[in-house]
Amino acid sequence: MAFGSVPSASTGETKRPPLSPYHVFFFAIFHVLALMAPWFFSWSALGVAIFLHWLTGSIGICMSYHRMLSHRSFHVPKWLEYVLVTIGALAVEGGPIFWVAGHRVHHAFTEDNEKDPYSANRGFWWSHMLWMVCPQKQTFNKEVYERYAPELARDPYYRWLDRNFGLLQVPLGLALLAIGGWSWVIYGIFLRTVLLWHCTWFINSATHMFGYRTFDSDDNSRNLWWAAILAYGEGWHNNHHTFPNVARAGYQWWELDTTWWVIRTLQVLGLAKRVVMPPEQARAKIRKFAS
Repeated sequence: MAFGSVPSASTGETKRPPLSPYHVFFFAIFHVLALMAPWFFSWSALGVAIFLHWLTGSIGICMSYHRMLSHRSFHVPKWLEYVLVTIGALAVEGGPIFWVAGHRVHHAFTEDNEKDPYSANRGFWWSHMLWMVCPQKQTFNKEVYERYAPELARDPYYRWLDRNFGLLQVPLGLALLAIGGWSWVIYGIFLRTVLLWHCTWFINSATHMFGYRTFDSDDNSRNLWWAAILAYGEGWHNNHHTFPNVARAGYQWWELDTTWWVIRTLQVLGLAKRVVMPPEQARAKIRKFAS
């Protein structure tokens, strides 16, 4: 299938749902305001954007939403789990129940055009962002997606966060405005969010199309170095899809995984328990691959 193509009913494949005006408007507003960044530049604002990109991206999404909640590759005390997941909600990528459920469905039905919410078989742009602006009912139906994250759906705080994650931008925005003015708001909210969106969306799109394969997984997941840099280690996607419950994504010495460094630090401090490491069959394959 060609880069960026989307199957249609005329080819006998999956038909793309119609655009959602609400979703298009939401993403467009963030992108337009992010494009205003050059007119509000300051070095301090850039620093805030970089820090919040790391905090909400690596700590919030990659470590907390993904490795901790979706795959339970490590456990932390409940109070710390709530703090980390709240940081994830600040990324504006959806509430924890929605995000975790969608990701679990992706692993259960990887690249299935009907069941995988962001199947790369439907083209680069579908898996990158069209799945959100052309929403399928089953992906955004609360009663449906909660079935894939039942333990989170039973938690009152996660239910509240799933409904109100967007409201967290208000106190954050007010704090940024009070400290650094509008430049901090533009960089710390809008530019940071848009850049983080695309960095993490590349994991859904690019890493199912480009890169190398260390393991013969049952899908087209690949290890892609530049996606790993942009998404704090998540780009070693072939490793992850082969052993999804493992806390570490980068296996080779050159496979940079900065999110793993934080998990390892928490483990050394005694805060991260039951950290899942690569099994022996993975280590043997890695030794063979590197030799």
